[in-house]
Amino acid sequence: MNKIIQIIFLLLLASSCSSDEEPTYLVVEGKTMGTYYRVTYLDSLKRDFKKPIDSLLIAINHEISTYEPNSTISQLNKAESEFELGLFFKDYANCLSDPRTCPKVRNRHFHANFLLAKVAHERTRHAFDPTVMSLVNYWGFGYTPKRPVAQVDSLKIDSLMQYVGFDKMKLTDKNGYAIISKSDPAVQLDFGGTGQGYGIDAVSEFLELNGIANYLVDIGGEERARGKNPHGNWWTIGINTPSPDAGVNEFTQVVELRDMSVSTSGNYRNFYEVSGGKYSHFISPMTGFPEKKTLLSASVFGVNCTYPDALATGFMVLGIEEAFTLASQLEDIEALFIYSDENGEMKVKYTPGVEDFLIVK
Repeated sequence: MNKIIQIIFLLLLASSCSSDEEPTYLVVEGKTMGTYYRVTYLDSLKRDFKKPIDSLLIAINHEISTYEPNSTISQLNKAESEFELGLFFKDYANCLSDPRTCPKVRNRHFHANFLLAKVAHERTRHAFDPTVMSLVNYWGFGYTPKRPVAQVDSLKIDSLMQYVGFDKMKLTDKNGYAIISKSDPAVQLDFGGTGQGYGIDAVSEFLELNGIANYLVDIGGEERARGKNPHGNWWTIGINTPSPDAGVNEFTQVVELRDMSVSTSGNYRNFYEVSGGKYSHFISPMTGFPEKKTLLSASVFGVNCTYPDALATGFMVLGIEEAFTLASQLEDIEALFIYSDENGEMKVKYTPGVEDFLIVK
C-alpha cells in the first residue's frame, strides 16, 4: 500500500565546539519493498548497521514478496493444493509462543505475516483479507503488469470472488510437518498489508538486540520509534494532508511517537481514473471492487508496527463510521482518521487516546 507519513524531525548537527560526550545519531538508508527505508539511531559504539539491515530486509522479501517469482509466498501462490513450509510443525508452534526460537525456523518471516494477517482478519471483521491477490491483479495493482481496467467486467469479478476468503487457506500439521493447504489452486496470498510494518518491526528488534534504545525506523512512511530523538525529545512525525495535490511536507496533524509505531493508509496517491471513475488500490474482499468511501486516510498507532499496518488497510475498506467504531473498541491501538464530509470538506476524527500525543490539532 502507499504510505503517507513524512518524518519532520531534524538531525542534530555536530559543530566545531562539540564535545566527545555529546550524542551522535547515525543514519542508514536504502531501498526495500518498492520504496525507501531510513533508520536513525544512537549508538555509543558508532556501529554501521547498513549491511546487516540490508541482509535482513532481503531475507524478508525472499519470503513475503509477490514480486519475487521464487519467494516463499510466490511458490505458495503457484502451488496446486498443498505447500510444505519446510519445518516441523512443533518448531512453528514454539516460534509463535517464544519468538526467541524463530531465528532457528525456516520461513519464519512468512509464518509471522501469516499469523498476524489471521489476527487482523478476525479483528477487522474480515475487512482485511490477504487472499484478495487475484482481485488486486485484476484491478491493476498487483504483481502482474500494471494497467487500468478499461471496462469493468462484473462477471469476471464474480468469478474471482470464489477465490477470496482466508478460510480457503489453512495451516495444518501433516505427519509432523507444517503445511499450507489451499481449497483451490487459484487462491493466492498478498502480504502487502503487513509487509512494511513487519519489516520495521524486524529491523527494530535487530537494533534492540544490539543494545540500541533510541531509534526511529521508517519504511515508506511507516515508523516505529523508541526513546528520544537527537534533541532529547520524543520523535515527532507529521501526517500528510490526504490530497493528490498536497506536497510531501504538507501536514494535517503532527504527533509525538512516545515509544510507539504508526502506520497510515490512504486512497489518494495509489489510484487511477478511467472514464471519470476513480479506482483506489483498496479492494473490498466483500464486493471485489475498489472502495469509494469518504475515508481519505487511516493512521493506526500501536507498540509494534505490523498489526497497525494491517488494521489501517482494513479500516480503509470499512469506511469512517465502521472503522471509528471498531478502533474505539480494539485494545492496544489508537487511530486517527481523515475523511470527507457530506459537503466535501476535510474532517479529522480520532480515538480518545490520540489526544495525549497530538501536537497540532
